[in-house]
Amino acid sequence: MPPTMAQTGAAMAARLELAGRPASPGFAIGPLVSLPDPASPGATAAGDPAAARTVLAAAIEAALAQLGDLRTATEDADAAGMIGFQMAMLEDDALSAPAFAAIAAGAPASLAWHQALGAQLADYEAAEDRYFRARSADLKDLHDRVLACLHGMRTAAPALPRGAILTAQDLAPSRFLELDWSGGGIALAAGSETSHVAMLARARGVPMVVGLGRIEVTGHAIAALDGDAGTLVLSPDAATRSSPRAAGPTADQALLRRPALTADGEPVKVLLNLSDPRELDGLDPSICDGVGVVRTEFLFAGADLPDEETQYAIYRRILDCLDGRPVSIRTLDAGGDKPIPGLTPDGESNPFLGVRGLRLSLARPDVFAVQLRALARAAAHGPLRILLPMVTVPAELTAARAALHEAAAALARGGIEHRIPPLGIMVEVPAAALDIGRFAADYLSIGTNDLTQYVTAAGRDIGAVAGLADPASPAVLRLIGEVARHGARAGIEVSVCGDMAAEAEHVPLLLVAGIRALSLAPRRVGAVKAAIAAFSLNASTGQGTER
Repeated sequence: MPPTMAQTGAAMAARLELAGRPASPGFAIGPLVSLPDPASPGATAAGDPAAARTVLAAAIEAALAQLGDLRTATEDADAAGMIGFQMAMLEDDALSAPAFAAIAAGAPASLAWHQALGAQLADYEAAEDRYFRARSADLKDLHDRVLACLHGMRTAAPALPRGAILTAQDLAPSRFLELDWSGGGIALAAGSETSHVAMLARARGVPMVVGLGRIEVTGHAIAALDGDAGTLVLSPDAATRSSPRAAGPTADQALLRRPALTADGEPVKVLLNLSDPRELDGLDPSICDGVGVVRTEFLFAGADLPDEETQYAIYRRILDCLDGRPVSIRTLDAGGDKPIPGLTPDGESNPFLGVRGLRLSLARPDVFAVQLRALARAAAHGPLRILLPMVTVPAELTAARAALHEAAAALARGGIEHRIPPLGIMVEVPAAALDIGRFAADYLSIGTNDLTQYVTAAGRDIGAVAGLADPASPAVLRLIGEVARHGARAGIEVSVCGDMAAEAEHVPLLLVAGIRALSLAPRRVGAVKAAIAAFSLNASTGQGTER
């Protein structure tokens, strides 16, 4: 069922403003579109169990094929990981077994799937373990997708009208990826600003507001969405439609190619986050001071692990595109919500606290060595740096450095050109932030997404605790400040590469904490440079450490 325009033949309703929570910055005005609720199981009569089993199995295969096509088409490594996780769930026989058991007992396929997944969904939502609660959104997405396949419906919506403001109760990551976002924005009755779909919206530059409550769109045809203020205005008046924000970020664009300076002349490095080399297409490297993090998970999204030559070619291409600017390439950060079949462990009770990031690389030295060899070879052709994710104790950094030197020695024995690049660590585990002085890293990059969820014990994709997962909380800011001060004492660069670095309202807090390098998505460079230019460090004494 396609999205429908939220209007009737009746007279337009009066202006109505709804307040929610900001999830992705930006401003958009456009036609209002409501995403219909997924199909219900219907009242299908019970039939032959063998036939019903065949029908459900075919629907599951169809859903897997759709997800596979979606994962192949996406250019974002994080998005591909999210879809891969859903595929792994759907391929697990334990998920569908209760539905097939109900079919054997005489239930029709649609009802069996609906009731079986509904029961599991209730268990996930009520679980004490936050990891299982976070996965409830994925389970709901799979429930709806297979049910739609059973009804012979396309789950991918047709192209939205240009600039459309999409309203829904919530939005699954796969649904987001199926839609063509040519402007516009997202307004959700529920949802979370720390959810997977919010992360995708920020990466794609789609304004998004969540927690709006019931959105009654009858009679309204146009809406204005403010992703910074967290508001949705139905039937906006002339003043709202003609506001400077509706015309676009012209002032921000003017700052794109200028060095980032605070109002009192303090230089700040602006680096880029890259999830896929295709983001370099058409990119002018003069807008940045380099790349703060290249997420290499995109290389591992296929059926086979990437070989050394494949990785080396891509790393060299990134270096060439940045025209002599430093590029930090993060080693594989799989695990958690980014599983890789055959590589990440199966059956971990809480993968966010399991074998992920550098832990996985050290557990799989064969895979790690291939990536280190490719990185060392590429480093001979430009200022490449290696960034290690999910580092917890100094011994892990020591082991990774030893593995890098072993890879370099093997290249030397083969007469292959290479260079041992600087080795930095992600500071995203509280244990590392609290003990940062013991890490002999060449540079540091603070991942505020994971650091915040670990410090606050609040999953970043769980709406019920979204208010606790605040990167600007005093506890998180204190750790950021400690790491920044250590970097200043040690004479090494400390950057922030989490979502916090891309949010204009948080830039002053990071500057006051001592951060002088921010890494963010290319589309946010203008806005962040504008926030830097508007802030005076000399006038901010005593600010930023507490709220």
